Amino acid sequence: MTIAPARLSDPTVRAAVTAINAGDRKAFVDLLAPDATMADDGTDRDLQDWIDREIFTVRGHIEVRSESDGGRALVADYRNETWGEMRTAWRFTVENGRISRFETGQA
Repeated sequence: MTIAPARLSDPTVRAAVTAINAGDRKAFVDLLAPDATMADDGTDRDLQDWIDREIFTVRGHIEVRSESDGGRALVADYRNETWGEMRTAWRFTVENGRISRFETGQA
């Protein structure tokens, strides 16, 4: 069973998942703090390069399976045109309604 993005608990994470699934790079970037960072499988990556390569140029899509930590930690089936589909974990750090960091990797 999946959790519809509109039902996610944290409003910033809800907006981020909605933007990713809509392919709306601008909406996603607008949610990021100016100095936001991210990591993939435990390794820090260049955020702008990563979101283009792993999300927005390859039609990334998140189907959330569960949430915890007030909606800031997700387990989801993530798919894109490069890697296909895999079970992933996402953890968002949200400050003042903006994402200051997110970490993702295989779950």
